[in-house]
Amino acid sequence: MKIFHLSAECYPIAKVGGLGDVVGALPKYLNQAGHQASVVIPYYDRKFTRENEFDIVFEASSRLGDRRYDWQVLKEKTDKLGFELFLIKVPGLLDRENVYSYPDETEQFLFFQIAFLDWINWSQQMPDIIHCHDHHSGLVPFLLQHSALYRRIHTIPTVFTIHNGQYHGAFGYDKLHYLPEVDPNFVGLLDWRGGINPLASAVKTVWKYTTVSPSYLHELTIQSNGLEYLFWLERAKGLGIINGIDTQVWDPATDPMLSTNYTVKKVNAGKLANKKALCDRFNLSVDKPLFTFIGRLVGEKGADLLPGIIRRILDEHPDEINFLILGSGEADVEMDLTGLKDQFAGKVNVFIGYDEGLAHQIYAGADFLLMPSRVEPCGLNQLYALRYGTVPIVRSTGGLKDTVIDFGNDDGYGITFNNNVLDEACHAVWRGIQLYQNTEHLQLLRKRMMALDFSWDKSAKEYINLYESLNTKHI
Repeated sequence: MKIFHLSAECYPIAKVGGLGDVVGALPKYLNQAGHQASVVIPYYDRKFTRENEFDIVFEASSRLGDRRYDWQVLKEKTDKLGFELFLIKVPGLLDRENVYSYPDETEQFLFFQIAFLDWINWSQQMPDIIHCHDHHSGLVPFLLQHSALYRRIHTIPTVFTIHNGQYHGAFGYDKLHYLPEVDPNFVGLLDWRGGINPLASAVKTVWKYTTVSPSYLHELTIQSNGLEYLFWLERAKGLGIINGIDTQVWDPATDPMLSTNYTVKKVNAGKLANKKALCDRFNLSVDKPLFTFIGRLVGEKGADLLPGIIRRILDEHPDEINFLILGSGEADVEMDLTGLKDQFAGKVNVFIGYDEGLAHQIYAGADFLLMPSRVEPCGLNQLYALRYGTVPIVRSTGGLKDTVIDFGNDDGYGITFNNNVLDEACHAVWRGIQLYQNTEHLQLLRKRMMALDFSWDKSAKEYINLYESLNTKHI
């Protein structure tokens, strides 16, 4: 099968969150399984695009409302990522450095989708599947079905993956004229609560939508920023598939970003060596359990609980624990954490920002990874932690619920809690301190975690089964 993945992000070109990781890995594993998967993203003026060579494979001009833009499709020459990578470049619109947060973001992603469809249509391609990711490509299923411009390709099956249902990309009807001519009888399929909602439109019109974990499929009917009823209505069209991780990139035995590589046979010595490197860098004690957090410092991730957790635990166990935080986000959370770094020097350290190499080192050197998330569609951090033998401490929601089993169960390996409240989070950390003191049990859990299979091989098979079921209907 020939499959196009359409996304705003793709690691390593442009990554803001888990979306980039997924789109940068799944197509590679689909290709290894014998299919032809390609990725199409906007052009970004970044290190990857400046340092690699591209061929211009298509050029054209398309309208966005009253304006006409010239655009190009660029293809990375060597397929070095394990799949064909195409970039849509539009001078003055899709040629910038950042992925999001421009004032004309709506126009950017609208034109990205229009240019993609025009390219497929005008170049006489007929892929077997178009797989759209998040709201940035959410209008493609609607336009395929209800714009006369794309009648030739309207039977191509579409899949839409929701990586985070809190973001819809909604905009007003004053921008309806940006879209190609559509059948006015079906404009209601764009609508949700009086505006154009790309995420809602995709759920209504796509052949099949997926979420990045089975639990999140259900949770969208309870918490999806106003689309709960829609997800309940369309629940039969949904399928939950757990994200995988790229085990070639995330492998403690070969990871070039670690100070010391290790296998499951030498996990304890390997983690200790990496922990020592971390503690030396951040002025922490290698003899105490190291609790860490990696990610966006926002309410969705439960990051606002971190200052309270740190204060209470260090008040109750002042000489028994270290904390290391890597992330950025809400200014008040950053300020609170930075203050704790000064207040508890030698016990707490904070790196505001993001550093990919440091993240890898933390997964390898930490004893525990905190994820007190309010919303976690799948979560990749806990999967990286498991791969590196680090015990995840998670709130049981979304993909965290599906991937982390509490070590109190016979087959468990992590630490879980149910409610996003300070008392339960602190109790979970306290259980981690107790576990750390039971060296034999901790070492058993490390080996159990590293033996788990959360690779893309398994998840890719589920996507292939989905594609084949839709392609059979298409034929």
